Amino acid sequence: MDEFHQFDNVAGFFVGNEVIAKNDQSLAAPYIKAAARDMKKYRDSKGYRNIPIGYSAADIAELRPNLQNYLACGNESQAIDFFGLNAYEWCGKNDMMTSGYNTLNAMSKDLHIPIFFSETGCNTVRPRDFADQSAILGPEMNDIWSGTMVYEWIEEANNYGIISYGPKLEPTATGANIEDGFTRKGQPTPVVPDYPNLKSQWATLNPTGVARTAYKPSLSAPACPSSTAGGWLVNGDVPLPTIGEAITTGASGTKIQATPTVTSKTSATGAANSVSNSASAASSTPTSTTGSKASGRKEIAGMAIGLVSVMLGFMIWL
Repeated sequence: MDEFHQFDNVAGFFVGNEVIAKNDQSLAAPYIKAAARDMKKYRDSKGYRNIPIGYSAADIAELRPNLQNYLACGNESQAIDFFGLNAYEWCGKNDMMTSGYNTLNAMSKDLHIPIFFSETGCNTVRPRDFADQSAILGPEMNDIWSGTMVYEWIEEANNYGIISYGPKLEPTATGANIEDGFTRKGQPTPVVPDYPNLKSQWATLNPTGVARTAYKPSLSAPACPSSTAGGWLVNGDVPLPTIGEAITTGASGTKIQATPTVTSKTSATGAANSVSNSASAASSTPTSTTGSKASGRKEIAGMAIGLVSVMLGFMIWL
């Protein structure tokens, strides 16, 4: 934040990406929200401009829409300013109904903060035609969603890239700009047919935005969701963990050592049962009901930038 606040094209900071990666990890949500609170407090204490703070979520059907609503509910100083969804439901020949995007629309239409796809681009069906872009950036979703990021820029082991800096090398290869068997700098070459397919889709689209002078907000923050058996386990607007408190575990409330130590009352019953410090350590493999990234580790280098089409919703905050 100290380095990037000075650039006026920084649209926001992600406080985390897929921290909750399974449907039984919702007890980590107060830690995500606490991190957003702390980032906002730090931003304001430094006198930086009001750069939005948000979260990028795995697409977990059992947690919809509770996760987005929980992170956005309550005191504005603790709530996120935007919500990103990593969705891989639209694979191959699909439409709004068969992909489940109509359900995503229904669950997000009343959200008072910008929501967008922070990852899309399912590759389980080849060739990738990126037909979901016409839905996300077209009249069916444009009034609800603030754009999309396509996963991902550089071709790596998971075969999601749309450009390459050279052929795949042996994993043990060494040399300038080589990492994990891939060259990461030089002249980009489009991956065919993925790159031209995406380019063709975007060439036909004209998403619309809202000028700051015309922006008249009418939606209010959602209610903090109650816990549900076997699903969302955070009961309402629970107290957020803070640095320096003790963490307890189990019904007996036995204290354990942790650095830093934190406490959170987030059980399904709202009692003072605890969240273990392992609850916030989520798997890096995203969960989705109808599509997901191919097997293999998430490629951090390529995903750091992504491929941004439009995020017009952010502009109303800047």
